[in-house]
Amino acid sequence: MAREKKHRARGRRSPFAAAALIGAGLLITGGVYAGASAAMASTDTPTTAKAAELTVADGEKLFTANCATCHGVDLQGTEAGPSLIGVGELAVEFQLATGRMPLQMQGPQAPQKTPQFTQDQIEAMASYVQDVAPGPTFPEEWVLNGEANPEDSSDEASVSHGAELFRINCAMCHNVAAAGGALTEGKYAPALTSTSALHIYAAMVTGPQNMPVFGDMNLSTEDKRDIIASLVYAQNEVQVGGFTLGSLGPVSEGLFVWIFGIGALVALTVWITAKSN
Repeated sequence: MAREKKHRARGRRSPFAAAALIGAGLLITGGVYAGASAAMASTDTPTTAKAAELTVADGEKLFTANCATCHGVDLQGTEAGPSLIGVGELAVEFQLATGRMPLQMQGPQAPQKTPQFTQDQIEAMASYVQDVAPGPTFPEEWVLNGEANPEDSSDEASVSHGAELFRINCAMCHNVAAAGGALTEGKYAPALTSTSALHIYAAMVTGPQNMPVFGDMNLSTEDKRDIIASLVYAQNEVQVGGFTLGSLGPVSEGLFVWIFGIGALVALTVWITAKSN
């Protein structure tokens, strides 16, 4: 009787092996491609940065495509938007960089939101407006950095003086702690707790929406610098007095005591009564 031949059982391939091989191949291919792309990008960086620089002509094209419907091709304004003659590049940068423009919808006040343009595009449109109809321009660095006026040897920046000027000229709308406040007819003064030094200066010089314009006869350049320095100092200051409660003063403090303080007393009274019964 012939002997039956025994064959060694072949190992079975796992059903996930094919998927694992495909995944490994994709990872290796992706890694090689990413490395090559990064190497090419590092060599092309100077050319790309140079090509990204926008000109006044680019700003005109962007303005025509995005702003001319309301403000007019010649910046003279329309029924839907005011004239931009004389507003200057400072006002344009402020409105676009804070997202207030383009206007999302008609209302009592344009809200601050995420900008729709890059900073290069914003500066190009600002340069175009400044080129066609000049107006207020960007300040010198010492104004924003809280430094002394290089042309006046006796000048010195003062945070305390800036805080005093803010309380006199700005606190009635923006709150003494710069936390903002309500105005009439649905309007409001925005909080300045995170506003940049440039936009604080721009607001004082251009007077956006409900804010008055503070010219040099009202506040000198040094006064504006001191106000900016005081606000920036307050932004970076560590709160050591506990919860600020919105920095709204006795209104929020009284409401907190009324809700939580009296509420706790009522709850304690109910608990004691229930215990005695």
